[in-house]
Amino acid sequence: MRAVDTVIEGLKAAGEPTRLRLLCICSRGEFTVSEIHEIVDQSQPRVSRHLKLLCNAGLLERHREQHWVFYRVPQRGKGAELARILLSVVPDDDPQLELDRRRLSEVLDRRAEAARRFVEKTGLGKGVAQLDDEASVDVLILRTLGDEPVGELLDIGTGTGRMLRLLGEHADRAVGIDISHAMLMLARSNLHAAGLDHLSVRHGNMYQLRFADQCFDTVTIDQVLFQAEQPGQVLREAARVLRPGGRLLLLEFLTETTIGLWEQDTGDLAVIDEGLLEDWYRDAGLRSIASRRLSGSPFPVVLSMARRQSQDTEAAA
Repeated sequence: MRAVDTVIEGLKAAGEPTRLRLLCICSRGEFTVSEIHEIVDQSQPRVSRHLKLLCNAGLLERHREQHWVFYRVPQRGKGAELARILLSVVPDDDPQLELDRRRLSEVLDRRAEAARRFVEKTGLGKGVAQLDDEASVDVLILRTLGDEPVGELLDIGTGTGRMLRLLGEHADRAVGIDISHAMLMLARSNLHAAGLDHLSVRHGNMYQLRFADQCFDTVTIDQVLFQAEQPGQVLREAARVLRPGGRLLLLEFLTETTIGLWEQDTGDLAVIDEGLLEDWYRDAGLRSIASRRLSGSPFPVVLSMARRQSQDTEAAA
């Protein structure tokens, strides 16, 4: 299909009142068919047909998560560019769109309340270890990354979406993956609350990432390895999706130093120290460029950054 045909198909798809409303709604984040049907107050079959047309035209993308299918405006590609142009000329004071925005806010409020109740019931997000001063650590993370662009960001084991909230505004594109559907629900709610609707979270396995080689500029891993069965494999996967010269930023608990002193069962925790991290980095084709030990409870923490070596360097090695 010619480029001009793609534009024409996109204009046709958006050139209908309900579909233009759907495009505006899905520019605010990820929503299921049932949520969208509630916002526009139309039948689910009709909403589904409109969504299919928008997806076929490239103006929306969809992904499945358990029993739900989420829709959103894509972040990249011709469809994303056309969607941004169309959205830029939609008047903010249209009465129907204002009503849609109020209903959308109600949907997001219910999501946030459901996430809050779930966290209270299960204790989700309260890990076995914690940072002593999270705000100060956030400052150090930004300082460690420096002025070099974040570019396209992947957050592995995103949990509550903390790294995405911290770095998302600095990234060209950002996605977080987690194996827990409950954590994804919490992260999605937190991102909406922070106004970071352009970010996305996906269900994924950190040992087998569903991304092509060399497609991210920055990868973050925040308090994940110490509970991983194969920490080295996680780092190998992180290195695989990094572009040459790309950076891995790691915030991790050092269990080796105090694991024998901790009163709780440590059988499920990986043994981690700076020496092992260096070994895993080398095995993954990463070169350590910064490391700093911080306080945490019950384990100390390391803030570490490594860079993927260029292909020339790897070949020479």
